[in-house]
Amino acid sequence: MPKARRKGRTNEERARLRAALANPVPPGGIGPRVVEIPAALMAVDPSDFSCSRLAMQLADEWVEYVAATGITMHARVYHQAILRLCKYVDKELGPAAETASLTDRNLRDLLLKWELALPETYTPSSTHPGTLAGALRVLIIRRDDHRDRPVDPDLARLARGPALLGSGERMERDEFKRQEKRALVRSAWQSVHATRTRLERGWALADQGRHPEQGSWTSIPDLLWGFAHEQIAVADIHRLVPPPREWPSELEEFAAGPGRVFVAQVARVQLARKLVARLYPNTFDLHAFRILLMDATGHTSEEVTGFGETEVEFLPKGVRLTPLKNRAERRRHRAFHDRPAPEEPAAEEDPDGQLTVDWPRREASEVVRQLMDMTARVRVKAPDVTHTLFVSATVQSNFTVVFGEWKPVAQSSFRSWLATVGVEIEGDQHVGRLRKSVKVEKAIVTEGRISVAADDHTEETFARHYAQGTTLRILSGRTIATAQQHWLDKALDRADGPTVISDAAEDVDQDLLEDSGLSAQEAEDIMAGQLDMGVSYCKNPYQSPYSQPGELCAVAPLRCLECRNAWILPTNLPQLLLFKAHLERLRTVLTPPAFERLWGQSWVNLRAVLEDRTPEELDQARKHIEAGQAVLDLPLAANTEFDA
Repeated sequence: MPKARRKGRTNEERARLRAALANPVPPGGIGPRVVEIPAALMAVDPSDFSCSRLAMQLADEWVEYVAATGITMHARVYHQAILRLCKYVDKELGPAAETASLTDRNLRDLLLKWELALPETYTPSSTHPGTLAGALRVLIIRRDDHRDRPVDPDLARLARGPALLGSGERMERDEFKRQEKRALVRSAWQSVHATRTRLERGWALADQGRHPEQGSWTSIPDLLWGFAHEQIAVADIHRLVPPPREWPSELEEFAAGPGRVFVAQVARVQLARKLVARLYPNTFDLHAFRILLMDATGHTSEEVTGFGETEVEFLPKGVRLTPLKNRAERRRHRAFHDRPAPEEPAAEEDPDGQLTVDWPRREASEVVRQLMDMTARVRVKAPDVTHTLFVSATVQSNFTVVFGEWKPVAQSSFRSWLATVGVEIEGDQHVGRLRKSVKVEKAIVTEGRISVAADDHTEETFARHYAQGTTLRILSGRTIATAQQHWLDKALDRADGPTVISDAAEDVDQDLLEDSGLSAQEAEDIMAGQLDMGVSYCKNPYQSPYSQPGELCAVAPLRCLECRNAWILPTNLPQLLLFKAHLERLRTVLTPPAFERLWGQSWVNLRAVLEDRTPEELDQARKHIEAGQAVLDLPLAANTEFDA
């Protein structure tokens, strides 16, 4: 019983709002303000608030603004902003809220507090607080623009002034994974084939029937015949079909659907929907065509559903479409050929300079042909809908059938379609991610040329919305890493770093050096001390990678730790410690970026060499330094560094 009472109140409220929508309240009048958008009915009833005058003023502007701009889903934002502000005013002012209005000079401070309190109810960086505050300011500004609708001057200045809240951070949707996209396209084609088979069998079954008055009101072929020849209406299912308890099992199974439980209370509505769905495509069927067109053309959802029969021109090997992008208010002519060209096609232009040619991976012409064929009967019954091929037949709960533009609702949304066809998607189940997937593929195929990938919007838009996908980030990282490795290899080819002899000082002899890769003469000269460059030995100072061949190395000993000609022996340990002290002094006077640029590699190599020596060897080297037996000769320029 409680459930029945709640349901009755809901239906009564819905009827009241429908009546208010049919007879709108004039500005300043008494009664709810109602706005209808696809699949939703929204209302602001000033009597629900203590600040009824304020609610009435804002609601009047809201209704007129929605009618003037034609906005649909965004109308919810203004609706929510009005409700939240009015609840806030009632809570803050209490009984005094009855006098609140847009002419009240105290409302300015209250609006400030409301705006600043909005972020408390949302997650950090949410875009909703700024959006709600901006929507309410639009309504105030709109009212202030009317001469006969006064607004407090301070409140108007606040509404026209700078925003108090930031816009937040909108999380960009990522593209579908390749496996997910393949599953989407495969399931979409399967769905198209299943829909075509269902309709063909439905019309074939209708040809086997006759008028239900002559046949039977429980015969599926007879009922289909009646609908196909327009001899019966959907309402006749409610009036003339026998009670569900008298139905044969075949009709029960047909009405319930495969694997569903037969429910007598809604059996007639289910039967009507199943019968109409056997003859005409429904809302659920058209998701597959939207997916296939987005995949084949790379266009947005609103574009692939926004062209009619007059915007389609079939070519000998393809199709030319004229989609409209409402957000950009731009109409383009685009030709899609059935087979990829062997070379990248050049752009073709019509007299207005609007025609471009694409080579899609799938045949858009075949998708358009099947869509036009499948919706032909619906378009005949909806002659006023000429701007789109996406039309369907919908049976409403009051036993009326509507032939019109495709408007997915919650029960037949993209999310529901995914669940029905069994495609699992990670993350946000939004069809807009498919557009990003196609854009990413085009960027990969064109080897990252943004001018080609951003063919239907600006390069800035591509960089802001499409270049943030996971695939492109990974590929960009690989490209950067490859480039870095390339230049690193070139740098290492120029200076591989020194060769270090890690044996004890008494174990190093000419034979060991020759075994390590030196010639007999080079090993002899090193052992004689003739090639000592200060912090290391050099096997050939006249073949330095830092100087012209044949010239004496000009950077020794400062760059010896980065040179492939350098050989470090245990006897160099005292000089290495002195050079470390020199670099440590430079670290205190240079900024980290400057030190890293000038001495970073030498510092890394030096530390690696010293870490290989034992503590006893390091202590012995320090004793040599303290005794004055080790000296590091550096050029005068080494003692002056310019941090530039």
